[in-house]
Amino acid sequence: MNAPISDDDLHAYADNRLDAARLTQVEGWLAAHPEHRGQVDAWRSQSARLHRAYDAVLDQPVPARLMPAANQSRWFEMRRVAFVGWLMLGTVIGFMLRGEPARQAPPAQAGVSLPHMAAVAHAVYTPEVRHPVEVGADQEAHLVGWLSKRLGAELKPPRLDEAGYRLVGGRLLPGERGEVAQFMYENAAKNRLTLYVQPQAAQAADASFRYANEKGIDVFYWIDGRFGYALSGSTGREDMLRLATLVYRQR
Repeated sequence: MNAPISDDDLHAYADNRLDAARLTQVEGWLAAHPEHRGQVDAWRSQSARLHRAYDAVLDQPVPARLMPAANQSRWFEMRRVAFVGWLMLGTVIGFMLRGEPARQAPPAQAGVSLPHMAAVAHAVYTPEVRHPVEVGADQEAHLVGWLSKRLGAELKPPRLDEAGYRLVGGRLLPGERGEVAQFMYENAAKNRLTLYVQPQAAQAADASFRYANEKGIDVFYWIDGRFGYALSGSTGREDMLRLATLVYRQR
């Protein structure tokens, strides 16, 4: 028996991320429910606008760690502007679409998708040397208390020591449905991972792992209860799956 078509499936369809079998099922469902086709087309149009507006910045290569501080600061600021731009444009378009009944986005998935925003935030902050996080791991109790209070639920950064990654710290970011938490990890080779934690709508259903590759950034993401989670890194799909599984088991 085929699983019911969910909002997550429709977003994955709009982003061309479904495997062949699920793609066929979703296309069949859309053929039987043409009233949802307009929403999918709206998401695709929104995604195209975001790419046209900000891909030029996100496509810039990650700078060398030893590049002059002035140049690095300028590059970092451009990335930060791109991140805010992605968020603002997605929110504005989502708000505009709310006025079109036939095209209204499902509450749990309105606006820019979870893997997109997680990857953009990863690209913005992981290259930063001086201030990669707002609160460091040396103040973990404060970090956890602060982020938990802001997101309205107890958050616990997972332990990835057995995989060779230590917690660097975390920060608070703007999100589509409220504030978002980002935890950052680093290994001995200076490879960095980020865990993006985003509030979901109350009716969002739990979802198993999904994978996306955003401009060379591997993202495994899932929904668990009130939150959506996305682990981003550039160590390869298999290694990222192993790390995401380790994170998931500590939920």
